[in-house]
Amino acid sequence: MANLFTYSGVDLLLFGLIVLLSIALTTSATYAQQLGRTNVTGSIRDTAGKPIEFATVLLIKAENSPTPKSSATKPASQSALASQLVKGTVGDENGRYVFENIGPGTYQVSAQMVGYAKATSVTFTVIAGQAAADVPSISLHQSSQTLGEVTVAAKKPFIEQLPDRTVINVENGIISAGGTALDVLERAPGVLVDNQNDRITLKGREGTLIMIDGKPTYLSAQEVVNLLRNTPSNGVESIELITNPSARYDAAGNAGIINIRLKRGSRASGTNGNATVGGGYGRFPKASAGLTLNHRAGNWNLFSNYNYDYRKSFGSVDALRQFGAGDSLTTVNNLGYRPNIVQNHTYKIGADYSLSKRTTVGFMVNGVVSNSQATIDNKNLVYGASGQLQQLVTMTNASTRGMERLAANTNLKHTFDTLGREITVDVDYSRVSIRPQDNMRTRYFGAGGEETQPELVQRNRPPSTVTIRAAKADYIHPLRTGGRLEAGGKISYVTSDNDVRFETLTENGYVPDPQRTNHFLYNETITAGYLNANRDWGKWSVQAGLRAEHTRSIGNSVTLSRVVDRNYLNLFPSVFVTYKAAQNHQWQASYSRRIDRPNYQDLNPFVYVMDPYTYFQGNPFLRPQYTNAFQVGYTYRNETNISLSYNHTTDVITGVNDQQERVLRVTTVNLAALDNINLSIGLPITLTQWWTLRPTANVFWNAYNAEYVGQKLDYQRVAANLTLNQNFVLPHGLTVEVSGFYNSPSVYGMMQFRGLGQLSVGIQKNFWDKAATVRLNVSDLLHTMRPGGYSNFATTNIRFTNRFESRVARLTFTYNFGNRNLKTTRQRRSAVEEEQGRIGGGNN
Repeated sequence: MANLFTYSGVDLLLFGLIVLLSIALTTSATYAQQLGRTNVTGSIRDTAGKPIEFATVLLIKAENSPTPKSSATKPASQSALASQLVKGTVGDENGRYVFENIGPGTYQVSAQMVGYAKATSVTFTVIAGQAAADVPSISLHQSSQTLGEVTVAAKKPFIEQLPDRTVINVENGIISAGGTALDVLERAPGVLVDNQNDRITLKGREGTLIMIDGKPTYLSAQEVVNLLRNTPSNGVESIELITNPSARYDAAGNAGIINIRLKRGSRASGTNGNATVGGGYGRFPKASAGLTLNHRAGNWNLFSNYNYDYRKSFGSVDALRQFGAGDSLTTVNNLGYRPNIVQNHTYKIGADYSLSKRTTVGFMVNGVVSNSQATIDNKNLVYGASGQLQQLVTMTNASTRGMERLAANTNLKHTFDTLGREITVDVDYSRVSIRPQDNMRTRYFGAGGEETQPELVQRNRPPSTVTIRAAKADYIHPLRTGGRLEAGGKISYVTSDNDVRFETLTENGYVPDPQRTNHFLYNETITAGYLNANRDWGKWSVQAGLRAEHTRSIGNSVTLSRVVDRNYLNLFPSVFVTYKAAQNHQWQASYSRRIDRPNYQDLNPFVYVMDPYTYFQGNPFLRPQYTNAFQVGYTYRNETNISLSYNHTTDVITGVNDQQERVLRVTTVNLAALDNINLSIGLPITLTQWWTLRPTANVFWNAYNAEYVGQKLDYQRVAANLTLNQNFVLPHGLTVEVSGFYNSPSVYGMMQFRGLGQLSVGIQKNFWDKAATVRLNVSDLLHTMRPGGYSNFATTNIRFTNRFESRVARLTFTYNFGNRNLKTTRQRRSAVEEEQGRIGGGNN
């Protein structure tokens, strides 16, 4: 088989253009006139005159702002900030800041820090030839207000609406403590988690790209859900929902991007960290523990964390299938029960080193080690047309599953000058190894309980390994006219190795089953380049970009001697137009084109037995799906957001069921087209100084226009995702959080899903000058999480109801030590940003 590191001419041409473009942009920007410019300096202090470390400082051009006659500092809300942001920086450990090479003009300096109210300096003027301008010290006041026994302190809300994304601040959530990343994602606005089929949809659309710290997971949908299910929420800082990414992002993810940011270090000098321990109970016990350590000294910043999670839980299914009609009607009632034990270890370690004031290098390693054990008990009761029991088929499966994920990143960031020209380079390596084992015993009984045929003993060993190598470079180039150019490129090389060995026990020992044994190899190279430009004209702002991606993939079924070789080039334009009608009112319109490539597991043609009457089979002939996405929206004060979007997807990658005789085949196919219209509304409401809430509503319409097995598939439905998060600040330092969501009935392919929802509550208390925190929460308080649905299409007739341990009480204790005046370190978007969302490796 051809080695994909022997790149095609298109790959080399694209990558060469990227390199030449970056070099040209890097060397040409010397036109910036730095001679004769001024350095602006100053300091940030608290009301006692002590310096505030690492405050965020902004230089604002205020041509029309009147110069105050008295106070050197005033609240930012009273400042004339309706002017142009020139640049930003971060103060040092002594509270000092400097803006270099500033041109003539009238300016103000704005400063802010967590726990303090924002403040702005007096207006000052820089004249040509002036060597330095020293701004009077800016004094920040603490933002906490005491109201009797109630203290209201500044902190990020659990759900934060930004112009281009929605952010779930997990570390500020009470209900999320002690749970998993999947638990948090399930409560995010617009997100639907299907635990039956291990699917994640965003605003009613499939094809969401899941990233961890800006790196795609390269896992199949099922494996992504398993990974999030095995990631403790204690190690998660935030979750970002990006529904319409720009050309700088990978084109993958037609529904958008869900980026999970793991906790990492701070920018405070010295050593700091926190330790967390917790336990929970639903039907079975749970336990978790974690430690975060950070150290900053001189030019070094070191960060690390480790989390352990133990969970014993269960899942069950009650499915009713019907085959044939009339006198030949057969009904199979499948009753499944699955208790399981999971132990997870997650870790992260890294460092940043400042080579100079303008150059920083870093490395980071993170990973997951997960082991699970389950005993799956399936009972299949077979009834005839008269409704009498004809046969009982039981299958027990002693299943184990091991997963190891290792991701390494090294990066460089260099700022060329104070105008903002910068380049970032990332090199990544990632490897995921999945080792499932199934030991199945099937027995057959008659209506009277007598055994009708010998016991069938089988075993399945489907190990899989996915290795990703990627590199990317991004360059930002501000223009003298006030706009900005961005350019960059990426190249990734992915290999996937799935070796399925299915064996049946005979008198001569275990014998391979040739129909279910298969060795599948998949190699893929993606070379990409993009150019992005934005420019402001008064109240208008326009950003336009174009991304090119060339894909070469080879899927090789070694056992079946079947090779599928694909080679294609795609262009992905994007346009964003923003109109700022007033300081707090902003309108946006956008268009982008996106792609979703099949995940590696769905391309593998192997057969995986789920129970005696159900099996999964991959489809090596799956094609990518393409989406054209349009959106208009309105934002008020970067808090209230209303948007309306339309998305048209072709070659829709969809899971389907194909029923033949008494056997149900589950597979993935391309359906012709899907139209999606979505209305999204989210706003914060402050009822009192101690009671705030944020309701969100996503109402969407999905309509399929396709044909499958010779029949028209034109299901369509209006559905909604409603969420409500409430926070109460009570006397004696108590904080209460109440969260609920409801997902109405919806449609996916040929499946119709019932509505479901849950209500969760949590309470938090701080101790020891906020160094320690105790959180108690109960998820699914009313025990209403009962996923279910049905399909009645062509020869498939099935209804099902799932149950799992959704109601769990958890208690966690967190202790913070060291310097707690923290500011988060720079987050990295690595080169591995799309591929990890498509790894597969067995179903368990």
